[in-house]
Amino acid sequence: MSPLLTLLFDGGCPICVREVNFLRRRDRKELIRFVAIDSPDYEPSLWGGITYRQAMSRIHAIEADGTVLKDVAVFRSAYRLIGLGWLYAPTNWPVIGPIVDGVYGLWASQRLKLTGRPDLDNLCGCRDRE
Repeated sequence: MSPLLTLLFDGGCPICVREVNFLRRRDRKELIRFVAIDSPDYEPSLWGGITYRQAMSRIHAIEADGTVLKDVAVFRSAYRLIGLGWLYAPTNWPVIGPIVDGVYGLWASQRLKLTGRPDLDNLCGCRDRE
């Protein structure tokens, strides 16, 4: 069976890697493909045109039909595929959804700093020189 979701992740982020490892262990049917965007051979044209900068600034995934998901929608879809969709189901609710989206946005904006990494401009600059 081909993957139903392709999840783009930052392989240099220890928290991201921990989450991906959890999802991989639970994905017994191999419904999720994992693509490390920090890989030197990451090619945006293969993954919905999502650039390195875009992928590093917020989590992205691509559904089998080509639909691009961002932010909490990625986790909602991934957790549904591993049988734990109920954990993220409340993020669709009118009051909880916007709060969770706001918290994720805050996390995404500070993720590099909180994990001791260079800022996005420096990471992208290094990448452009490769």
